[in-house]
Amino acid sequence: MIRSLLRAALAGIYAFVGYMHIAAPEPFLAIMPAGIPFPQAVVFWTGVAEILGAIALLQPFNLRLRQAGGIGLALYALCVWPANINHFIMDMARDDGGLGLAYHVPRMIAQPVVIWWALWAGEVQIFGRKQRR
Repeated sequence: MIRSLLRAALAGIYAFVGYMHIAAPEPFLAIMPAGIPFPQAVVFWTGVAEILGAIALLQPFNLRLRQAGGIGLALYALCVWPANINHFIMDMARDDGGLGLAYHVPRMIAQPVVIWWALWAGEVQIFGRKQRR
């Protein structure tokens, strides 16, 4: 029951943020590291990936699809970590300190938690534990 609720919460978060990547890409473009080619396309397709991952994670009768969603969202969270680090660096360099350490430090700490959460919510086998079918 707890896993189902937290799975739905994570899927809801990813679906919303994915939608925001598509509907209002400006904040995501602003924190993208320099040198990433085709930034608008990257932001759009990451939004699509988040939405598809959320849909896959919510599949009640297809464990493999749910696991694929969990793995995909975990990898996504890992891959966007450089943008979060870039945002941290850019914000701290601002004269006003941007959002400050109270925002960025918990965000950096939360990234591995979100990665684990996606794997756990997707019932991905970790550390050799046997999963139910």
